[in-house]
Amino acid sequence: MAVWLLALGQTLIYAGSYYAFPALLPDLEAATGWSKAELALGPTLAFLIMAALTPFTGRLVDRGLGGEMLIWLPALAMLGVAGLGQVGSLAGWLALWALIGVAQAGSLYETCFAFLTRRMGGGARAAITRVTLVAGFAGTLAFPLGHWLGGALGGQGALIAFAGLVALVVPINAVAVRQLRQRERAGQALPPTPPGTLQAALRKPAFWMIAASFMAVYLNHGILITYVLVLFADRGAEAGMAALAAAAIGPAQVVTGQCGPGGGSSVACRGCAAVDFRLRAGPGGGTWPDLDPATSADCRDTGTAGIWRDFGRRGGGTDPGLGCGTIGRGGPADAGRAGAGLCRLLDAGAVGDGADGAAFGPS
Repeated sequence: MAVWLLALGQTLIYAGSYYAFPALLPDLEAATGWSKAELALGPTLAFLIMAALTPFTGRLVDRGLGGEMLIWLPALAMLGVAGLGQVGSLAGWLALWALIGVAQAGSLYETCFAFLTRRMGGGARAAITRVTLVAGFAGTLAFPLGHWLGGALGGQGALIAFAGLVALVVPINAVAVRQLRQRERAGQALPPTPPGTLQAALRKPAFWMIAASFMAVYLNHGILITYVLVLFADRGAEAGMAALAAAAIGPAQVVTGQCGPGGGSSVACRGCAAVDFRLRAGPGGGTWPDLDPATSADCRDTGTAGIWRDFGRRGGGTDPGLGCGTIGRGGPADAGRAGAGLCRLLDAGAVGDGADGAAFGPS
C-alpha cells in the first residue's frame, strides 16, 4: 500500500506543479498579457534551480531525510503554485517559480526513487516500476483538468485549483513514508554503495555519452510537453481535442514502458524512437506531436539512475525558453523537428549495446 500511495503522490505533484503550466499556457497568456517567452522563463528557472540542488537533496536522502523532503516540500510547491495564481508582476512570477524549483528538487522522482531504494533494498526496482506506471498518468489528469478549469476560472484561477491537488500530496506521502520506515526496521535496507563508485563512473566515456543523450531527451520532451497545446492549435485542432490528445501522452508512455523487461524495454525504446524520428523526417513530419513526448518519457524512465537524470536536467532546464525561441523563429513544426533531431543521439547509438554493463563494470 505504501508504494501505491507514493505513486499517487507523485502523480498529483507532477500534475499540479509540472504539467499545470503546459496545460494552462494558452489561458495564462490570455490572463496575464505576458508573452509565451516571458511565461516560459518561470519553469525554465525552476528546472535550473532543481538541477543545481539535486546533488544537495541527494546527500540529504543519504542522511535519512528523504522522507521529510517527500512530506514537506510538496507543501512548499503548493504555496508556490497558489502564489502563481495571484501574482501580478513578472518578477513575482519568477520568484514563485524559483520557490517551486526548490520544492521540486526534493519531492519528484529522484528523491522518491532514492528513498524507495534505501527503504526497500532489492525490492525497490519493482516498486519504482509501479510508481512510474501510475505517475505516467499525471499529464492525463492535468491536461483535461486544465482545459476545464482554465475555461471556468481563467489561467491564474486554475493554478489555485491545481495547488489544491499538490496540497493532497502532504498527507498521502506522510502515510507512505511512515509505512516504509516501519518496513526498514524489519531489516530490508539496501547495503551502502561502495566508496568510489561515482568517481569510477565519471571516468568512463560511456557515462558522459549517456548524460548527453539524456540531456537531449529531456530537451525534446520538455519542449514538446510545454508547447503541445500550441502545436495542436497551429494545426487547427480545437482546444478540447488538443487537451484530449495531450492527455494521451501518459497512456502511450506507460504502454511503451511495458513493452518488455530488461533488454527488451531498451529495444522497444529505440524502436519507437526510430519510428518517431522517421515520421518527423518525412513529408508532413510533426503531424503527430504527441508521439515524441511519449517516446521521450519512455526512454527517460527506462533503466535510468538518479545521477543521469541530474545531468539531463541541467540541459533540460532550458526546455521552455529554447522551445519558445524555436517556435518564435520557425513555428511549432520546427520546434518539434528540432527536438527530434537532438534525440537522434539515442537513435545513432549513443547508448551502445552493453554500455550499462561493460562500460561501467559488473553491477
